[in-house]
Amino acid sequence: MRRIWAVCRKELQMYFFSPISYLAFAAYFAITGFFFSLNFLQYPVIDVRPIFGTMMLVNLFVIPLLTMRLVSDELRQGTDELLLTSPANIGEIVIGKYLAALVVQLLLIVGSLLYPFILSRFGALDQSVMWMSYLAMFLLGATMMAVGLLASTLSAHQMVAGIAGFGMLFALWMIDWAGDTMGGRSREYFQHFSIIGRTVDFNKGIFDLADFLFYVMFSALFVFLSIQALARKRWR
Repeated sequence: MRRIWAVCRKELQMYFFSPISYLAFAAYFAITGFFFSLNFLQYPVIDVRPIFGTMMLVNLFVIPLLTMRLVSDELRQGTDELLLTSPANIGEIVIGKYLAALVVQLLLIVGSLLYPFILSRFGALDQSVMWMSYLAMFLLGATMMAVGLLASTLSAHQMVAGIAGFGMLFALWMIDWAGDTMGGRSREYFQHFSIIGRTVDFNKGIFDLADFLFYVMFSALFVFLSIQALARKRWR
């Protein structure tokens, strides 16, 4: 466990030294803040849910920026060989990097608490809806971070990894649209694998264990695939 935390601390330091991370943070809060203000001016309703749609969409672009360097930077600099021959095994390395990404995701979530705080100045918020919606945002972001982590193992070039991450997330994003297009039983089938559709009950203030486990298992799957991808590079 100490090795995992050591990798996590190293990655967090890299995040705070990277100008791309600050650019991603700035873009996230600038865009979500703009649409929050615009939406509240047009529809002055004391409800946090309208901003979550914007936050999810912004994540589609921001998370590939935040995850593209996790492994690809090691591959580019050639430090992956040193890392892979360190006392930490591949699983510990990947999990440590993923935990660092989760901390960054948590910082985004905590920063966005400013929006319900502003709304609370104008009236009472539905607490169950707010906290369940934020839980959904964290789970969705954690899943997207895991997908971005896998993408970062595919190339030594950060931009290629970022584009691959965006492409994978966009494909998952479009599952809902594909199901709506096909209709019938196909729609129900696609909805089971929709990372966006699984937030619906949370946004109503309902905790659904099946949706919670979906995000946990989906994230675990992509972390596992990242471990396997890095293990293959080790034995080449």
